[in-house]
Amino acid sequence: MLSIAARSIKSTSFKSTLRPLTSIRTKVTLPDLPYKYDALEPYINAEIMEVHHSKHHQAYVNGFNQAEEKLENSLKAKDLTQQLALQGALKFNGGGHINHTLFWQNLAPKSNGGGDLPKGALANAITKEFGSFEDFIKQFNAAAVGVQGSGWAWLGYNKASKRIEIATTANQDPLLHLTPLLGIDVWEHAYYLQYKNVRPDYMKNIWEVVNWTTVSERFAKAS
Repeated sequence: MLSIAARSIKSTSFKSTLRPLTSIRTKVTLPDLPYKYDALEPYINAEIMEVHHSKHHQAYVNGFNQAEEKLENSLKAKDLTQQLALQGALKFNGGGHINHTLFWQNLAPKSNGGGDLPKGALANAITKEFGSFEDFIKQFNAAAVGVQGSGWAWLGYNKASKRIEIATTANQDPLLHLTPLLGIDVWEHAYYLQYKNVRPDYMKNIWEVVNWTTVSERFAKAS
């Protein structure tokens, strides 16, 4: 059902799309949301969710599948120039698919735990690294608002240092140097229909629907 690039949202899964001589083409598909489009209101309205999921994420799925089909043809033709030319489309659309698949799982309605504070090992790690949960939010929001143009803000786990870190990536670049735990989309398509160009307001409110249970599960697996 999912391609090599999208079978997992772990950073290592994306690297397989960058090996054109060994990849095997299978189409990726748009994942169903684990909640209805209006389930995150009033923090993210139904119109945004529907357009973001059914239009934007679908476009990344389509773009990745088209690029993989062209890659398959270029492999058969032994056209190295075309293979290299396709890497940008594979990375952009494959990254968009991976990032958004994680993003939908990062969110949950208030009725299903959205916005509940992290607990246990993750809460302890946040306090240890940032001083308090409130200070973490301030630092994360500052990083997210500071992304120039389009991109993503992340909480990731550094396996080498065994620490959690805040990071950002441009455009649809996936998080590769850290294990992604939490990703927030700061492209304008994620908030413009409700918040216009006021990204700080979007960042202030999105914490009301962050699914810390899922983030904690990723942290437990990574650490």
